[in-house]
Amino acid sequence: MAQPESKKIFFENLSGADKAIAVLTSGGDAQGMNAAVRAVVRMGLYVGAKVYFIHEGYQGMVDGGENIIEATWESVSSMLQVGGTVIGSARCQEFRSHEGRLKAAHNLVQRGITNLCVIGGDGSLTGANLFREEWSGLLGELVEQGLIEADAVQKYSALHIVGMVGSIDNDFCGTDMTIGTDSALHRIIEVVDAIMTTAQSHQRTFVLEVMGRHCGYLALVSALACGADWVLIPEMPPEDGWEEKMCQKLSATRSRGTRLNIIIVAEGAIDRHGKPITSSFVKDLVVRCLGFDTRVTILGHVQRGGTPSAFDRILASRMGVEAVLALLETTANTPACVVSLCGNQSVRLPLMECVQMTQEVQKAMDQKRFEEAVKLRGRSFENNLRTYKLLAHRKPESELPTSNFNVAVLNVGAPAAGMNAAVRSAVRVGISEGHKMFAVSDGFEGFYKGQIKEIKWADVGGWTGQGGSLLGTKRTLPAKHVDKIAEQMRKHNINALLVIGGFETCDRIKQSASGTKRRVFIIETMGGYCGYLATVGGLAAGADAAYIYEEPFDIRDLQANVEHLTEKMKTSIQRGLVLRNENSNENYTTDFIYQLYTEEGKGVFDCRKNVLGHMQQGGAPSPFDRNFGTKISARAMQWLSQRLVETFRRDEGRVFANSEDSCCLLGMRARALVFQPVVQLKEETDFIHRIPKEQWWLKLRPLMKILAKYKTSYDVSDSGQMEHVIHTRPKESDASVAM
Repeated sequence: MAQPESKKIFFENLSGADKAIAVLTSGGDAQGMNAAVRAVVRMGLYVGAKVYFIHEGYQGMVDGGENIIEATWESVSSMLQVGGTVIGSARCQEFRSHEGRLKAAHNLVQRGITNLCVIGGDGSLTGANLFREEWSGLLGELVEQGLIEADAVQKYSALHIVGMVGSIDNDFCGTDMTIGTDSALHRIIEVVDAIMTTAQSHQRTFVLEVMGRHCGYLALVSALACGADWVLIPEMPPEDGWEEKMCQKLSATRSRGTRLNIIIVAEGAIDRHGKPITSSFVKDLVVRCLGFDTRVTILGHVQRGGTPSAFDRILASRMGVEAVLALLETTANTPACVVSLCGNQSVRLPLMECVQMTQEVQKAMDQKRFEEAVKLRGRSFENNLRTYKLLAHRKPESELPTSNFNVAVLNVGAPAAGMNAAVRSAVRVGISEGHKMFAVSDGFEGFYKGQIKEIKWADVGGWTGQGGSLLGTKRTLPAKHVDKIAEQMRKHNINALLVIGGFETCDRIKQSASGTKRRVFIIETMGGYCGYLATVGGLAAGADAAYIYEEPFDIRDLQANVEHLTEKMKTSIQRGLVLRNENSNENYTTDFIYQLYTEEGKGVFDCRKNVLGHMQQGGAPSPFDRNFGTKISARAMQWLSQRLVETFRRDEGRVFANSEDSCCLLGMRARALVFQPVVQLKEETDFIHRIPKEQWWLKLRPLMKILAKYKTSYDVSDSGQMEHVIHTRPKESDASVAM
């Protein structure tokens, strides 16, 4: 079904015909930078602007010559899946000097460039803003030196800057996630998962050192994602005496039968007095105090390498398009901005507000105001730290509240990566709240059959990284067995239910078709009648088309797609990718589309077909799944605890759950997690096809088409407003639910 019409602006009204845009990457490289470069180039060309690469960052801008070259549509083909930055990045001392910036200004004016997209960290963006502030003065000097004509000062009077943050450390204030962070987390978790198998075999303790000289985000989130026993980060150094407490914790987990311990250390970890805590110090401490076989693994630059994750490709693509839109709409009075992520929306923030806030974090750490440093990092960081402490450190029985409530947890529907992380989180948060927790096996079928047992803190140890559903899940609906389920609830005195699942649940697709010349891959994805996987997978993989149920298509659309792809293949050697949601159309099947493309592409390209099937539900959960499952489940459990207290009648000793908000769905709406009564969802849900009537991600489809060189309209109703980093963000906003 079609998305309701919203304000759409056609690109004839956003022309860039008189603009020249340059894109550069600066500072450390990060996975996903190439996706951002590709999006800037293609969006810029799409609106009629000239687009230039600046190779080797600011050094290339200063040196000029062949370092600044005009980009074409084909010049960014097949770079979406490549890590690092193909246009190069270099640290440039010369640009820090006035003379260096004068050279850079001359090189830009010679090519008519007055719009810059800078992809880098806070240092790179600060340098860009200084360059912008000096611009008019630099042009005056160039006129005095006879290097440019006097009329050039008027013609190129303003330099416009838009920044995108590329940093694996996620150390920039104002955005929930920076380009490269999710990919770095993938590298870390891959190593942790591998290490855990060998650690269990030999009953070892592993100390992992991850990047983060001034920011502990990678260490904190990877600790949350793997259930690490201890984590050390610079923003929140451990209290004095932490050495003894850590050893007690490690010893206690071993005494409960655990065969391994994982400790994660950020490279910039310090104690309360500013003294560095190194991975080797932690290892020696464990060996000396406990005698455990302990090894150190320093991940180093492997965290920067490899293919960017789907999250980073989509994030960078969205940011790149938004950056070009910002440049099209800028005026001489518009401050330099940075494109950021809040929840699942792209926002624009004043660049220097973000830089100043980032610098405030370091100042707070230097002055040992650690609580303030955590708050300045943002709500996402603060929430991650709070959740980790809640799940990793069990309170003594004597300190736990006594609620006398029994809460059951069950999985329903199709198995999905992250379910086990959600169950672990629910169980441990529930126990921390003083509840008795019960696990229900095999969904509602197991519920009515009485497959219910109490589950303890230690029972869910190691569940975070496990795929599928360890509790078991079936698609049995409760309607036919309500009486039996009610009887089981009375028997076990169940006061609340946490149901983890849904209509159809899976969130990832992997497709590696790169490196093949003049070949089109036809891929069928899962999702029932929901086209999210096909759309977002297509955006991440650079697909040429994605057929979904929500956007009806006919034979004319198929013909236009084939002709479009044929023309592209004739002009350049590349591969094509077409995705089809499994229930997008009952007549235009995957086989039909494959045969159509094969026949019409004869002499130009050949075709291959792949039905991904249940492999999309298999495998270990990604860092995204683990953290999303963990945090959303913790939030749900805390909400349940609050509702149990509010609805409990002491005089009768019972919980009365008879209002609309006693049964809610927890999900993401724009920038916040929202508890919505299920009865209200009736009006918003297509129950026949098991999908929402309105889907936010449909706004991403034109973006995918634009980057594949289709003429289309793009909804910019959410764009164009500059916000401020100092404003309070929604309380439950979190980067892990951004996609």
